[in-house]
Amino acid sequence: MSDDYGIIRKEEVREIAPPAIDYSPPRPRAINPGIGLIGTGGISETHLKAYRKQGFNLIALTNRTRSKAEEKRDRFFPEAEVLDSVAEMLARPDIAVIDVTLHPEDRIPVVRAALEARKHVLSQKPFVLDLDVGEELIKLAHKNGVKLAVNQNARWAPHFCYLRKAIEANLLGKVISIDVSLQWDHTWITNIPEFNGLKHLILFDFAIHWFDAVHCLMKGRKARKVYATATRFSGQAYDPPALASVIIEYEDAEVRLNFNAHAICGEEDVITVVGTTGTLRSRGPNVKDHPFMEVFLEEGAVKVPLEGGWFEEGFEGTMAELLCAIEENREPEHSAQDNLSSLALCFAAIASAERGVPVEPGSVRSLEACPLDL
Repeated sequence: MSDDYGIIRKEEVREIAPPAIDYSPPRPRAINPGIGLIGTGGISETHLKAYRKQGFNLIALTNRTRSKAEEKRDRFFPEAEVLDSVAEMLARPDIAVIDVTLHPEDRIPVVRAALEARKHVLSQKPFVLDLDVGEELIKLAHKNGVKLAVNQNARWAPHFCYLRKAIEANLLGKVISIDVSLQWDHTWITNIPEFNGLKHLILFDFAIHWFDAVHCLMKGRKARKVYATATRFSGQAYDPPALASVIIEYEDAEVRLNFNAHAICGEEDVITVVGTTGTLRSRGPNVKDHPFMEVFLEEGAVKVPLEGGWFEEGFEGTMAELLCAIEENREPEHSAQDNLSSLALCFAAIASAERGVPVEPGSVRSLEACPLDL
């Protein structure tokens, strides 16, 4: 049959078998080195839940407010020690891996000290505020023979990991477009000064996950221009612009990201990846939970149930992949070097939102010229 435009429509699409895509987080085969956690703020709870579930060997925690470290220790790793300083932790020979969850301005000196102490490091995201500082830390890690990774946990969120692995398996042919439409309630930041005072909170602290996902899904392809806007609407519960849009231009592809981080009801997260031979679409009631992946190929379509969530498998994956890289003596998939490409997209977007013009990724080396504070 055909519609009013003469386009032939199939009455039904043949259901096919689910593609064989393994989107589960990696697991080290044998090693379980000692881990030290620096910083026991809000996000550390998710790290600790994941490490406890996987049986990782957390030995010690430290925080400038000792009672906060003790509270996290008592809840998740009662056998671990609470140490009084970063220096004390870095001096421990039984701790091989350091997880740094501090904010960027406090994080860099700690990451540098850990690398100088020849500890492997998992750095919280966003990794650095200056790409040249990132390069310096990467060189230091290589010099001392240790791994430096970034906690881009969305890489192992089930839907993002499925997309990534499917593209690596050439399920879609060549990717020609990626579309993200995200309505998300971010009003929890209203009374948290370090977030509420961040001008480009959405493009920097939040959207870095999507810039990193785009970098992974478009692996090996160079973005030419980034154009971004950020808008604040009257009556927002918090100060940073809640609305943002980004267009990333490639030679033969385009990526479009749209964010509303003030959707206090009716949250939804949709990502669609279109390739030359197929389409993948994932939809969830929020960024954390995507229950299935829709697969559309020339031979038919299928809806694939997804198991797990962003705050479970995602945080398990970041540490597990670092441990696998240590075990196999290779660079981790989420290495700091790889993450600099994601940051280059992010920095270009922030500069574009400030200047009102497209910006070439990599041309903005530091955010000093694009103030983050309101």
